[in-house]
Amino acid sequence: MTEIALTPTLDARKLRADFAVFQHPMHGKPLAYLDSASSSQKPRQVLDAMREFYETSYANVHRGVYDLAGRATAGYEGAREKVRALVNAESTREVIFTRSATESLNLVAYAWGLDNLGPGDLALVTELEHHSNFVPWQFIAQRTGAEFAAIPFDDAGELELDALDELERRGRVKVVAANLISNSLGTINPIESLVEWAHERDAILVVDASQAAPHRPVDVQALDCDFLAFTGHKMCGPSGIGVLWGRQPILQAMSPFNLGGEMIRSVSLERTTWNELPHKFEAGTPPIAEAYGLGVAIDYLSSIGLEAIERHEHELTAYALERLVEVPGLTVVGPALDRRGGIASFTLDGVHPHDVAQVLDWEGVAVRAGHHCTEPAMRRLGIQATTRASFYLYTVPEEIDRLVVGIEKARKVFS
Repeated sequence: MTEIALTPTLDARKLRADFAVFQHPMHGKPLAYLDSASSSQKPRQVLDAMREFYETSYANVHRGVYDLAGRATAGYEGAREKVRALVNAESTREVIFTRSATESLNLVAYAWGLDNLGPGDLALVTELEHHSNFVPWQFIAQRTGAEFAAIPFDDAGELELDALDELERRGRVKVVAANLISNSLGTINPIESLVEWAHERDAILVVDASQAAPHRPVDVQALDCDFLAFTGHKMCGPSGIGVLWGRQPILQAMSPFNLGGEMIRSVSLERTTWNELPHKFEAGTPPIAEAYGLGVAIDYLSSIGLEAIERHEHELTAYALERLVEVPGLTVVGPALDRRGGIASFTLDGVHPHDVAQVLDWEGVAVRAGHHCTEPAMRRLGIQATTRASFYLYTVPEEIDRLVVGIEKARKVFS
């Protein structure tokens, strides 16, 4: 019998029952939460599991010999294995828990960059980067005397890879830092092409997957990158927990980032030695319950299916782009649908993005307005800010309809 491959689907209306926030009106109207690119809402499964963990299984990890400490350590390290499986890493030794994606990216910039960049070297980022994957490399380049440059993008929000050869003339390329999906425009970047180009020059590639890991399958072995960072709070997990995946040989050769606690093997007056990976980069008491909560969030997303989430968001984005262009004076920024994640950023003639967002809030629609921590990208587009709607597994089409109605009201209020 021939097997039929079924396209994974999800029931967003059913899933919304897992999120208590949708039971609470905003300004007397149902909440339409369209700011998941900033931070996702949290399902009861994660909240309940974290409360139970705190009530029954919390202690400091790794060193206690009593049962409670063992249970806490099992929960913490169990979450590490879930992250390893999520990104298809070869070993849990490559999975480092941090407090955020920002800390993960700073860890690489400091612990790798300070020892590997110098005069004559070039650190490359993209103009699409979130400041967290832009400013650390700019800062470390200044500290070490290396050159710093950005890969430009075109009017459609796509990276101009033809510029790489010209940029290379500025120095020896040692690192390329790029996001997998742009948080401000939604652009899906050609990481595979950047990896190949970087590795041909013996450079490393650092990927910010904060807008990808919550929304689609991410495979570090298939990407062939050298580092990859993401955060828990954008993927139905708690804040205060981030992840850095890195190639084990590179991590082993790197200097530590923070000092103290579990990252130490031994201390004497003469010298201090470091613990094995991944603990070498996890100084002090780690975010224990937060890591456990991230593990539960990964279970939650896996039960739905990341392929189903990706498809759902793609359909929502297609509908949003179709509806938004109906509004007079509205311009959607960013790439075509097939090169875009679940993000729709736009401008409205004669109305500041903050004013659009304020009117939408009155209508119970939550969006983000501003430069989205991507000032170089906004400057490249010749604008100061956009209004951004972003979609997730709990978004339904009616919320996009309410978004459009709210934009129309903003246009009339400020016309």
